Amino acid sequence: MILIFEILLVISSVLMIVLVLMHKGRGGGLSDMFGGGVSSSLGGSSVAERNLDRITVGIATVWVVCIIAIGILLKVSN
Repeated sequence: MILIFEILLVISSVLMIVLVLMHKGRGGGLSDMFGGGVSSSLGGSSVAERNLDRITVGIATVWVVCIIAIGILLKVSN
């Protein structure tokens, strides 16, 4: 069980790095390469940027759950 959470932790960590790098900063980000640079005048941010935010929050939640689960499983196994 610990191995499954460790594998999920590694995968979610790599995905978090990629997703954070794709976000638009002050001067634009890697999201411009994938159509994130086109923004609507009404919403303030594009649909691609909002979806990227949602995916990042979801992956961050998986990352936190994996860390907590590994901590609990290690504490119980000792």
